[in-house]
Amino acid sequence: MASAEILQTLGNKYSAEILDATDEPASAQELSDELGIPIATCYRRIDELTEHDLLELHDNILSDDRRRIKVYRRNVDEVRVDFDEELTVHVEERTEVTNKLDEAWRTLSSDN
Repeated sequence: MASAEILQTLGNKYSAEILDATDEPASAQELSDELGIPIATCYRRIDELTEHDLLELHDNILSDDRRRIKVYRRNVDEVRVDFDEELTVHVEERTEVTNKLDEAWRTLSSDN
């Protein structure tokens, strides 16, 4: 992936806020409500972020009214931009250990 494309995606309005808010899984509607982002814009940013592997579809849950809802989670822990010799964007993905710990905690929390 081209560094300039990732940087441009991160620079779009609301992209950083969405990534910050998705340390825990959230739906587009939850993000829209929490961050005050118009829902159509929220979906566009989610599409851009998932296209660049910065955000991932975490699950497809069933709502109370029996509708499927997609929930998303940030796929990265760190993004670093270097301008030394050329523009370089370093993306550190969430570790598998972090993902498994999150899953275990969520399972324990939902049992109570």
